[in-house]
Amino acid sequence: MIVEFWGQEFKVNVILGCIGGFLIAIISSMFGFGGGPFMVPLMTVGLGLPMYVVVGSSLLAIFFNTLMGTARHYQFGNFDLTFFLVMFPAAILGGYIAPQIAKRVSPIVVKRVACVGLMILAANLLGAF
Repeated sequence: MIVEFWGQEFKVNVILGCIGGFLIAIISSMFGFGGGPFMVPLMTVGLGLPMYVVVGSSLLAIFFNTLMGTARHYQFGNFDLTFFLVMFPAAILGGYIAPQIAKRVSPIVVKRVACVGLMILAANLLGAF
């Protein structure tokens, strides 16, 4: 499938994207997070999309899964409305601004920043700090 974004065309393997997205949705639903840390590598490495496309696309790709997870956490009483009201506009704004920044920066720099962010997240999830 050919995807056009900001005047550029990218060839995307739809089958890999669907299977990978499905598996990520199952795993992230089991652990109660949005799946973004897994969607970004899938879209950059697996689908071959540049980081400035992936930043906003990953937010949209995990939106529905996160919405369902949020609904379930709300049902169980594990929902912080104040935190949600702060983070939701920040995520929308970040999804708009980040691709514009990433398009002007070297793809290598963007990938390195993403890797550092994922390593910090992994260390945090493992209880390192």
